[in-house]
Amino acid sequence: MTTPPGAPAQTAAEDDTARTTAALALGDDALVLSHRLGEWAGNAPVLEEEVALANIALDLLGQARVLLSTAGDEDELAFLREERAFRNLQLVEQPNGDFAHTIVRQLYFSTYQHLLHAELAAGDGPFAPLAGKAVKEVAYHRDHAEQWTLRLGDGTDTSRARTQRAVDALWRYTGEMFQPVEGLDIYWPALEAAWLEQIARILRRATLTLPEGPRTGAWTAGAGRQGLHTEPFGRMLAEMQHLHRSHPGATW
Repeated sequence: MTTPPGAPAQTAAEDDTARTTAALALGDDALVLSHRLGEWAGNAPVLEEEVALANIALDLLGQARVLLSTAGDEDELAFLREERAFRNLQLVEQPNGDFAHTIVRQLYFSTYQHLLHAELAAGDGPFAPLAGKAVKEVAYHRDHAEQWTLRLGDGTDTSRARTQRAVDALWRYTGEMFQPVEGLDIYWPALEAAWLEQIARILRRATLTLPEGPRTGAWTAGAGRQGLHTEPFGRMLAEMQHLHRSHPGATW
């Protein structure tokens, strides 16, 4: 992370701590959303979407494995940590809901993730190599979510109403994406402005309304990075960790 002019240089131990903090934040985001998308297996509205969501989940799982392995043992971090030790955004842990809810959650997150990885890939930090590969995957995730948002928003009265409901319900979780993360040398206000511009453009094309509610402050969510999670996360984590905890040390 770039040291501000006049500030004391970070020690190697501080650099390692910052890198671990960032790896856990980004890795947990990818891991948790991967599991949520995997919950659509056997439940997606059409077979094509079941394959598409599974592929996105596998992409995210691959990113999570790389990131968590830089912070420690990937299996232990995924399956043996308690809820308060996870550093993922509250957005990615939200239940799938209906298909529109899943698509809007993906639109919000993948638009942010694509912008973030593009910035990281352009730099020379420790996450540049991963970001350079992941940005191509995430571009597909974003485009997939955008095309479905357009189809649902500009579709039937029912699909539009459901999509607008998801847009409004998940809006309160989006401000947390732009809270600074130690170990990531990013100018967050510019990233947020670019995200807002892209989301506004997509929703406008989909004949949907950009929410007017605040994205930061007391009304909003946003303590996942500090280990505070919403109620559905505990149930999801118990399911995700059940097999590993039930058969410790098992190999396949």
